[in-house]
Amino acid sequence: MSREALKQLPSIDRLLGAEAWASAPQVPHARRKEACRAVVTRVREGILAGTLGAEAVAVDAMVVDAIRIASDAVRPVLRPVVNATGVILHTNLGRAPLPQAALDAIGASAGRYTNLEMSLESGRRDDRLTKLSAAFARVLGCPDVVVTNNNASAVFLVLKALAGGGRGVAVSRGEQVEIGGSFRVPEILAEAGGRMIEVGTTNRTHLRDYSKAMDDGAEVLLKVHRSNFKVVGFTKEVSAAELAGLAKERDGVVVYDLGSGLLWGDVAGGEDTVRGALDAGVDLVCFSGDKLLGGPQCGIVAGRADLVEAVRTHPVMRMLRPGKLQLLALEATLLAWERDPDGGEIPAAAALHRTTSELRRTATELAGRLREVAAGFDVEVVAADSTPGGGSAPDVKLPSFAVALRGAGTSALADRLRRGDPPVVGRLEDDALLLDVRTLLPGDVDRIVGRFET
Repeated sequence: MSREALKQLPSIDRLLGAEAWASAPQVPHARRKEACRAVVTRVREGILAGTLGAEAVAVDAMVVDAIRIASDAVRPVLRPVVNATGVILHTNLGRAPLPQAALDAIGASAGRYTNLEMSLESGRRDDRLTKLSAAFARVLGCPDVVVTNNNASAVFLVLKALAGGGRGVAVSRGEQVEIGGSFRVPEILAEAGGRMIEVGTTNRTHLRDYSKAMDDGAEVLLKVHRSNFKVVGFTKEVSAAELAGLAKERDGVVVYDLGSGLLWGDVAGGEDTVRGALDAGVDLVCFSGDKLLGGPQCGIVAGRADLVEAVRTHPVMRMLRPGKLQLLALEATLLAWERDPDGGEIPAAAALHRTTSELRRTATELAGRLREVAAGFDVEVVAADSTPGGGSAPDVKLPSFAVALRGAGTSALADRLRRGDPPVVGRLEDDALLLDVRTLLPGDVDRIVGRFET
């Protein structure tokens, strides 16, 4: 029987010639051939092992299998995902989604030549790193900025430029943080060539501790945002304004690794803001572009013009500079903030400020539609907690609503939704799959329902 089945195996050319391949025009011939060979090999081995019979040698079914394999092989690795986790700045999901203005800017210019390093007035070469200074000056009121490829590199570069060669840097023991990817402040400072002078204790640091550090040779006072944890209880930390006052008296420099990038306002957690730090007299503030700013991944150094210039002209800068896509998106994001200081055009900001009544309406709509298509699952609207995420406001919980699906196989359902097209990522909690609506973007309700209908 197996011998007869093996004789019926179609040739690779026969599978390649099937008309069904017209449904996958994006698949090149080489990938089609590989997929056909893989299907034939699988069927042959199954027949020889006795796990497949003659019915497996069906040309149409083998072609469908080959098309699936080939299409998966050429599918982009980075794909749009429906974020139903409730984590607004989800690092695993790319943090902040870009505002429409940024998408338009990239679409209009990315496929064309741009004046990335040319002055259109003079026709001569200029510096990409000064392109956005005017926009930042309008939005933040700061003298100057420089942009790097992310905030970790921004902090490293600042320390390299201001403290390289063994100059003293005072850092509170309570702010010697480690963030994702093993970015540890003491190690980064050492790599930058600075000499760390520890001040205070884990839970309490006073201004006098920084003053003593300056007596011991500290030239830079480094304040670090606790991006992913909170110290509570018997605590004390020195404010940016206090550090700025001390530095001014003692001819030092204050650098604030603010990370989260909240320009102004509040996210219900008392976060320090970029504008507030600059107004308090901090010399340089470092922050991320793709966190609460709501733009592309990049690192931004804002503050005193002479210090920014020292960072901009440092030899390491060329290795860390941003590309044109980052600058296009960042400028468009800044202009969006300038048009609407409440962040109405910024998806991340909009998600932060959605009202509970709006969230309940969205959850109710989604639940009603899922009850019609989610066979075998109980569907209900439940209260939930969302978070800013992305190393921003670690102790803040935002009241939200989610659609909870309960029944046999919720874990398998979460896996199927995550692996589909488009991928839908929720969270498993108390034997239920929760789809938090705070992080849904326009059209995502339809996308979720569509996944259940297929």
